[in-house]
Amino acid sequence: MNFSKPVIGLLFSALFAIPVGALERPLDMDKAFVFSAERSEEGRVSLRWDIQKGYYLYREYLAAATPDGRPVALETRPGTLKDDPGFGKVEVYFDHAEALASTDAAAIEVTYQGCQDQGICYPPTTRTIELAALAAESGSKWTPPGTTETGASTPISVETPTVAVETGSAAGVTGLASAASPSAGMVEGFLARGGVPLLLAAFLGLGMLLAFTPCVFPMYPIVAATLAREGERLTARRGFLLSLTYGLGLATAFGMLGLVAAWSGQNLQFALQSPVTIALTAILFVVLGLASFGLFELQLPAAFTRRFVGKKTNGSGSIASVAALGFTSALIIGPCVTAPLAGALLYIAGSGDLFLGAAALFALGLGKSVPLVVMATFGSGILPRAGAWMERVRQIFGFLFIATAVWLAEPLLPVAAVLALWSILLVTFGVFIGAFDSLRPETGAMARLGKSAGLLSALYGAVLVVGLAAGASDPLAPLAPFSAGSTTLSPAGVSKKDFSPIASARELETLLAASAKGKRPALVYVTADWCVSCRTIERSVLSHPEVGDALAGFDRLSVDLTTNNADLSGLMKSLDIIGPPTMLFFDGTAEVPETRLVGEVDTVNLVRSAGRAQGAVQ
Repeated sequence: MNFSKPVIGLLFSALFAIPVGALERPLDMDKAFVFSAERSEEGRVSLRWDIQKGYYLYREYLAAATPDGRPVALETRPGTLKDDPGFGKVEVYFDHAEALASTDAAAIEVTYQGCQDQGICYPPTTRTIELAALAAESGSKWTPPGTTETGASTPISVETPTVAVETGSAAGVTGLASAASPSAGMVEGFLARGGVPLLLAAFLGLGMLLAFTPCVFPMYPIVAATLAREGERLTARRGFLLSLTYGLGLATAFGMLGLVAAWSGQNLQFALQSPVTIALTAILFVVLGLASFGLFELQLPAAFTRRFVGKKTNGSGSIASVAALGFTSALIIGPCVTAPLAGALLYIAGSGDLFLGAAALFALGLGKSVPLVVMATFGSGILPRAGAWMERVRQIFGFLFIATAVWLAEPLLPVAAVLALWSILLVTFGVFIGAFDSLRPETGAMARLGKSAGLLSALYGAVLVVGLAAGASDPLAPLAPFSAGSTTLSPAGVSKKDFSPIASARELETLLAASAKGKRPALVYVTADWCVSCRTIERSVLSHPEVGDALAGFDRLSVDLTTNNADLSGLMKSLDIIGPPTMLFFDGTAEVPETRLVGEVDTVNLVRSAGRAQGAVQ
């Protein structure tokens, strides 16, 4: 049976649809496609599927066989031709489908497969019909266990996993009802259609797309700074080797995430976001920055080098340090949750499959490193090879290492200290690249550009000092305190301070009950100080006036996972959440279907989900 078209379609839908918005909560397979069978007076078996609105069944994938594997021919009517960008032209059935089978076997196994329109695709499902139980007279009808003849369906066990997830009282709370995570069926879909090879290829592609999200951006200057430290040894081949090593370290870290998820059912990244770990990592980047200024040289101990590497190291010390840097970067610098990562961890934690856990997330991490390898291989020729310029470039990247350390340490420091550090760093950097150097008439263009950049850097550092004195809290908006008074009559967005913090599932249940009593919808925003995507959402999305209007009538609640504990873990489990950023919209004590947002969020999807939640309580 040819699965190539559905495979491509499923890959496209996962790449472009799932990470950016909310999807409709899929029905269970047996609710979306209510299956029944009848036997006619002539002994022929009539198969029927009542298909819910918004779902369709593939004609091509209707099949039947006896329990010992002998095919049973099915007579089917022509379907509706569906032209899908990924699937191509296929015949599908909407509303209902029928098939006729002629066989003298005592039982047949019927296999079928369908999809949610503009949503997920279900794995192939097989039902066994005991024909002996059907009387050889018209009107005798068979339905799967848990399904009535009228089409009303109750949950039943399905042989292959679907996107339905367990919700309820994981934390001892029975009043919460959460919708399924929109990415929970991603792994099952890939496995059902192409097995492990398709799963790995898909996650490799997803990783390449995720390489251009805010969580990964800090890795680019890290790789660039690593290349700059190579000096005269840097060639395209060397750049490829170093960046590939960095990528393998990064991918290994993601593979470990899968192993830990399968072993313990927990996200390893949360365990690594402790103050001690973050502080040690920040110190590591300070050390790398100081080494870039030539204060000391980083290399493996001589005894280790002689024993394991030999007298000619050929840069092996650098290779080892770059691998460790890639491993650390994946776990500490880029821990934000995206839809593919969430879907993989949900599946892995539930199935306990160690191989899939490590392999799928290793492929995801490898995909994230592909643009880094390309940048390092083809960009290495841009950097100067020797002389004063090379030293200056190394020192500039030393500033990038120190900037990364400040960025990492932000969650641990008071706001005033953060602004002060950024100010000092920017002013120092500006002076370093020539902000206040004298220029002669014959001075070249590069020196003039350097002076201009230095002046801008020093000027912004000075603005941060002014903002610090005025009580600013955002390094990207240091003058906000001065503009607050003049914009009181203008539409305003939502800030993080407008959310009421909650720390347990029972606390959430109590607050949602109050929202239901007041007939108000509620938004639960899952965030953390170390979540890069969360910062982007808070600065660029929540601050939008349109979002402020859309959330005006909401009870706004936040779950802060900066420091995780047992209560928060229970809350995450009860709501089927992997991590930040995630937004859930509640109508009373139940999550409103097709509103959950996971990963990168834009204004359009947030306003749309808010509108649906608002309509659900009216």
